[in-house]
Amino acid sequence: MIADNIKNILDKIDKACSRCGRSSTEIKLIGVSKTVSTERILEAYRAGLKVFGENKAQELKQKAETLSDYQDIEWHFIGHLQTNKVKYVIDKAEYIHSVDSLKLAEEIEKRAEKISKIQKVLLEIKTSEEVSKFGLTDIEEIYRVAEFCKNSANLKLMGLMTIAPFVDDENIVRNAFINLRNLKDKLKQDGFEMTELSMGMTGDFEIAIEEGATMIRIGTAIFGERGN
Repeated sequence: MIADNIKNILDKIDKACSRCGRSSTEIKLIGVSKTVSTERILEAYRAGLKVFGENKAQELKQKAETLSDYQDIEWHFIGHLQTNKVKYVIDKAEYIHSVDSLKLAEEIEKRAEKISKIQKVLLEIKTSEEVSKFGLTDIEEIYRVAEFCKNSANLKLMGLMTIAPFVDDENIVRNAFINLRNLKDKLKQDGFEMTELSMGMTGDFEIAIEEGATMIRIGTAIFGERGN
C-alpha cells in the first residue's frame, strides 16, 4: 500500500510540475513519519523514498539510531523545536525546517559548533492567523534571524518553511504560498542566499508546487491516517 501511495504522489508531482513548467527533479518529497513505526518507514524506503521528516526531537533521535545502518536515509526535523531539545537532533537532522526565533538559532549554532557541523536550516514563517501555529511574523525579526544565520560559521540558511491555513478556500492557501515565495525573493534580493521553499502537505502540495515549493512534506497520503 505504501509503495502504491508513493507512486501516486510522484504521479501528482509530475502533473503539477507539468502544469507550471517545472521539472519534478526540483521537488524533494519528504515522508512525514511521525508516530510511524520503523518497519513502515523501511517499507517506504524500499519503495524508493529516502527522505523522512519528524516532528518530535526524541522520536527523530530514536528512529535515526534504530535505522543507522541505512546511511542514505536523510532526516529532516520539521516540528516545533524547543531550545532544550536541539541536542537530540543536531547530529541527526540534515535540515531543521523550523527556526522560529533568534534564541533557537543561537542554540542550534552553539550545538553545531560543538560537533563541527554546518547545520542546514530554514526559517519558519507564520502565514496564517491560527494560534496553534508557530513561526516568525515580524519582518524586522525575520531579517534579524536571517542575518544571524548568514553570519554564523555553523549555520547555513537554506530557505523558508510554512504551514498553510487549514481551510477549504484554495485562494487563501495559495496566497499563503505566494507570500512565502515573495518573502524568499525579497530576502534573496537583499543578499540572503537561499534556494528552498518547504511548503505543501497532503491536502495542498499540488498548489504549493505550482507556487514554487522545492520541498513538500507528506504524511497521511503516504502512511495513512496518523496512528494507523
